[in-house]
Amino acid sequence: MYKKIILLLFLMIFILCGCSKPQKEPVVNTLDDITKRGEVVIGIKTDAYPFGFKDKNGKFAGYDVDLANMIGQEIFKKKGKVKFVPVTSSDRIMKLFSEDVDMIIATMSVTPSRLQILDFSNPYYIAGQAVMVRKGSKIKGLSDLNGKKVIIVFGTSSESSLRAAVPRVSILGYKTYSEAVKALKQGKGDAIVSDDTILIGLSLKDGNLVLLPKRYSREPYAVAFRKGIESEDLVRVVNYVIDESARNGTLQKLQKNYGIKKY
Repeated sequence: MYKKIILLLFLMIFILCGCSKPQKEPVVNTLDDITKRGEVVIGIKTDAYPFGFKDKNGKFAGYDVDLANMIGQEIFKKKGKVKFVPVTSSDRIMKLFSEDVDMIIATMSVTPSRLQILDFSNPYYIAGQAVMVRKGSKIKGLSDLNGKKVIIVFGTSSESSLRAAVPRVSILGYKTYSEAVKALKQGKGDAIVSDDTILIGLSLKDGNLVLLPKRYSREPYAVAFRKGIESEDLVRVVNYVIDESARNGTLQKLQKNYGIKKY
């Protein structure tokens, strides 16, 4: 009888301590969370014309914004279910990790280092690194940047590719493109190196800036997500929107409208 009581006590302690077989916790599904919330929150740039910017009425506009709206339409089967959050090249990944946004559509190119910490959609645009200078500059290409001060925007892929191509370059970093352009025009740097798509928009707005013709890399832009199984369904929906829009010509039409079509 005494042994039975002891055995019963051990059994109760085992149960109370939670030593029984653990229950599997439900996997978080980002798409389910978005659907229940009733809106998708997307990080968009406001200083990257014609991809992400504010129009004359203060509304988000651009190629990335149009893609975001198509994604929202596919998720909810109706318009107006997208909330935009401004991001910069330097803070966009942080805002994704802190769950301020569900995804980033902000001229983000896919790189090996980013693939280690993020999940990406299929590419929705192919950009290339280019050089922009002040009108009248004697700089004609990357080789002329040795010994010069070159401006980049923090958080972009420009710095690593620039250091590899031009070992003796001095790099000045800024948080936004507007700050970078201001520094170039003030003579603080000799050139800006960034994605051609961004520099095209900047040079179109300012006749004192010249975009050099050569491209030095291939930069696939894609939608970025938090890495993990919880993003799989969301990635699948976004890939469907991108692939279907490319197949039916919608993306090509948007690129033509924004002056960024390359084929």
